[in-house]
Amino acid sequence: MTPLDHLNAQPEPEARKALERCCGATRWIGPMVTRRPFLNEVAVYEAALEIWSQLEREDILEAFRHHPRIGNLEGLRKKFTTTATWASGEQAGVRQAPEAVLERLAEGNRLYEEKFGHIFIVCATGRSADEMLAILEGRLPNDPEQELRIAAEEQAKITRIRLEKLLTP
Repeated sequence: MTPLDHLNAQPEPEARKALERCCGATRWIGPMVTRRPFLNEVAVYEAALEIWSQLEREDILEAFRHHPRIGNLEGLRKKFTTTATWASGEQAGVRQAPEAVLERLAEGNRLYEEKFGHIFIVCATGRSADEMLAILEGRLPNDPEQELRIAAEEQAKITRIRLEKLLTP
């Protein structure tokens, strides 16, 4: 049985749990579950993006709350046990970062949350801590509406990567 066949055949509670690992927005998970069975992986990715693009601000913020702060590997292990392996791999660039970069990330995260009211979301896969810090600092001057749009686009990238992991044997 392929991972796609498995997702299609899972009882609803198990499918919800599997999809929640990809995106934590309840109003994204529900339609993804009800659209099963998917014909192929492309259909999964297209549905995911279509549903995501229709969500409201509060749904997007709900998805953000399912992520650890960039650079907070200890928090990742404690709070996000269901996605810790994936998120840890996504944030692999932070593990080797110098202490000064980690401190700047922590301060940048604090300033970002203070200004925008949600954590900094970036698709961290393949990025170094220095790159993520530069992105964070570059996005701090944004207005809240612009920043929510950018963060939502980053969440869509993260969701796609996690769906690919879910559907890979």
